[in-house]
Amino acid sequence: MSQEPTRHVIEDDPHDHDRGLAFDVSTLMNRRRALQIFAVGGLATLVGCGSSGSSGSTTAPSTSGTTAASTEAPTSVASVIPEETGGPFPADGSNGVNVLTETGIVRSDITRSFGSSSGTAEGIPLSIEMTILDVSTGGTPLEGAAVYLWHCDREGGYSLYSSGATDQNYLRGVQEAGADGKVTFRSIFPAAYSGRWPHIHFEVYPSLAEATAAGSKLVTSQIALPEDACKLVYGTTGYEQSVQNLTQTSLETDNVFSDGYSTQLGTASGSVAEGMTVKLNVGV
Repeated sequence: MSQEPTRHVIEDDPHDHDRGLAFDVSTLMNRRRALQIFAVGGLATLVGCGSSGSSGSTTAPSTSGTTAASTEAPTSVASVIPEETGGPFPADGSNGVNVLTETGIVRSDITRSFGSSSGTAEGIPLSIEMTILDVSTGGTPLEGAAVYLWHCDREGGYSLYSSGATDQNYLRGVQEAGADGKVTFRSIFPAAYSGRWPHIHFEVYPSLAEATAAGSKLVTSQIALPEDACKLVYGTTGYEQSVQNLTQTSLETDNVFSDGYSTQLGTASGSVAEGMTVKLNVGV
């Protein structure tokens, strides 16, 4: 099933990178400063299944077939993850609707809508595991931090914003980190839409109370999905348009990841039959 033009409205909406030179320079400087912050200990580079020649990454084994190569994420980080734009569809109150204050937003399974909405996002199952680490203490788990995570659906649309999904709130959720700093979301593998490398948005808050009040954030950033995992998933029914879109950009040319993505590139494992998993350690 091919992508429906009416759903792919994200190409018609302005992204934050269109907000002018001052905004772009400010965002770039924030990223550069973040990449220069180091804590005690050596630099632990997060490496996923990326393409060769990438900034701060290495080439992973091929994942041809139906199973992705399994690469364990490091157990710690020594640098703060770069600050990124939340894009035009955050639903955190900064651009229209605010889903964070709604009852039901705290959940691990984000494939379904909640509240008065009842839709379900279709696609290859994806488990998203993030470990929030406190760089100021050498990368120890940040218990009690909260993550708000969201991403596009199989057609490239965002719930609450895109045509055909404005009455849905799936693929959005909040989780509180345990003693190990981990949060896990059950979702579906997002599409590659025109102009962007496949990615997942997230915000880290100091506490669950702060997150559900749409309060002060520690960081807003994005997970870059490994290329081999994307190719594996996009070879399945329903992701046909993503195959073409993936060929039109790269991590090196993406407007968000082009200035360095070593701390944002997730590690992938799993299969299209049993579901995929992506992991990322997040230094804050």
